[in-house]
Amino acid sequence: EVQLVESGGGLVQAGGSLRLSCAASGFTFDDYAIGWFRQAPGKEREGVSCISSSDGSTYYADSVKGRFTISSDNAKNTVYLQMNSLKPEDTAVYYCAAVPGGSSWSEFWVDAWGQGTLVTVSS
Repeated sequence: EVQLVESGGGLVQAGGSLRLSCAASGFTFDDYAIGWFRQAPGKEREGVSCISSSDGSTYYADSVKGRFTISSDNAKNTVYLQMNSLKPEDTAVYYCAAVPGGSSWSEFWVDAWGQGTLVTVSS
């Protein structure tokens, strides 16, 4: 069974940091890109960042470049999203997702979703 289990959300003040984790199981980790989408209240879900488990290539949305860093521990089948300099506009439910390698980072290609974790940034 394909499973993505997230942890690490919470409440933080603007300028603070949080780290999200996504533990994957039930599929070949190297065959996928793993990362996060987020959905803020009243807005559409957007792709935030992902990392290719096979070659380590990464993607970041323009809105998070320079503030968020994604990494993976292939031995643990776990991906991390370090979020620094958080802003109130980063407030959203963050969903871990798995996309087959070579596909674009789009909801259309997602094979598995995590349960979602809420990140709230207060001003």
